[in-house]
Amino acid sequence: MASPEAKLSLHDEADAVYRHAEKVVSAEELEQCYRRMADEISAQLAGQNPVIVCVMLGGMVPSVRIMECLDFGFELDYLHATRYGSAISGSTLAWKVSPRTDLTDRHVLVLDDIVDEGHTLAEIQGALRAQRPASLTTAALLNKQHARRVDDVSVEIVGANVPDRYVFGGGMDYRGYFRQLRAIWAMAEDAS
Repeated sequence: MASPEAKLSLHDEADAVYRHAEKVVSAEELEQCYRRMADEISAQLAGQNPVIVCVMLGGMVPSVRIMECLDFGFELDYLHATRYGSAISGSTLAWKVSPRTDLTDRHVLVLDDIVDEGHTLAEIQGALRAQRPASLTTAALLNKQHARRVDDVSVEIVGANVPDRYVFGGGMDYRGYFRQLRAIWAMAEDAS
């Protein structure tokens, strides 16, 4: 466990990153993304008795905000799989919690925060497809714009595109901080 001094140092680092960050999606634009995504989800899944699977922790805030806009019945579950932990670059995928709902023959919607290279999401989709759902739809609040995406990942519903920089807010964090921000911020280009 990190010492109190190390935690304070990390807090100071996160504050400095936030002070120098650039807002890339405003709070108003983010609200529009939630509503637009909810409309697309409703068009595809209303009346299908879907299971919505939130990808923790980053998908928690967008999932709540999007689900508040849905006016049809669904079951909610979650999974926790991460390649980042409190780091700002990914490594090996760690499964912490798998969905507990039986997804066989169910329409499943995965709600995630961001699609970057897609390694985590590809593994999540593979694990969920192994349960033989009737359909598997993936929605991500953000899509990072670059050409490094893995081939075997698919995202049908996207809220907004963001630059190829480290972003936080809207559920995503900078080393454990600032998930609560109602806008999306990109780390300063000279800070990486």
